Amino acid sequence: MNSRMRGGFYLAAAMVLVGSTVAASKIIGTGLPPFTATALRFAIALPCFGLLMALTGARLPRLARRDWLLLATQAAAGSVGYTTLLIAGLQRTSAVDGGIILGTLPLVSAAIAILLLGERPGKATLAAIAAAGFGVWLMMRHSADAGGTRSLVGNALILGAVLCEGLFILLNKRLRQPVAPLALSTLMTGFGLTFSALASVAEAPWNLSLPAPALAAVALAAVAYYALVPTVGGFLLWYAGAARVNGAEAALFTALAPVSAVALAAGLLGESLAYAQLAGMACVLGAVLALGWSGVRPRGGPAGAPPEAPSTWRGTPRRP
Repeated sequence: MNSRMRGGFYLAAAMVLVGSTVAASKIIGTGLPPFTATALRFAIALPCFGLLMALTGARLPRLARRDWLLLATQAAAGSVGYTTLLIAGLQRTSAVDGGIILGTLPLVSAAIAILLLGERPGKATLAAIAAAGFGVWLMMRHSADAGGTRSLVGNALILGAVLCEGLFILLNKRLRQPVAPLALSTLMTGFGLTFSALASVAEAPWNLSLPAPALAAVALAAVAYYALVPTVGGFLLWYAGAARVNGAEAALFTALAPVSAVALAAGLLGESLAYAQLAGMACVLGAVLALGWSGVRPRGGPAGAPPEAPSTWRGTPRRP
């Protein structure tokens, strides 16, 4: 296997792990409240990133106060907001719908860049955004027919998670000093742990009805999986793969994430797939692939940064 093929294998594996976070979040939501689960995830992941920094000799950057405030805001939106809204949304809607909506991340990022940063899109970008929007509309209509208001609220919360991720990318462009991927992931995890731990006080056992012990145990196992495998393992796989292919090629692999999410929702969680959901997924995947082939990619950091581990689903940077 040559270097380029090995890179493709690493990227594909990373995206499959990213897709698995939807099923993991669905399981987590059955036994743990969102902020508590998010704090536990970061508490498990942070020592791992600290160890990676020590092994590689990486150092935390020296930043101006403005950049530190931007990083803290990024963590609040992209780390805490994303994870808690995802878990809360999946408590109310299907993992199939959740996986497809999260697949719109590249298009939402492009739309934010157009609306808030004044970037001038090409025809391919506008067509891709429109196709993805139509796909989400198909799923929303199906949710209204099948699950009523509860499912619509869940889908709206997941769309909120996507918007939080898009805001992360927007804020990343405002940093005056670029931050290396591993240091960024470590900082986002540390800030995320701080914010989510504070917020979890409102979810303390005295304010909630405790879940059944069996559900709590399964949810804790899912949190540990989320922290160690997609977050830390996905980081290593994505950057190992991105080092072997160009940015446009890496971006195409992000289309595997929603496919993985939907396949695991159907196979592992036993959820059914309606025609409207399949049509919506086809629209979203087609839009992401069109965006990748056109060479248009939301700007915001190193090309090929991973999704649910430390990046978003399409080649723009995120953190865990």
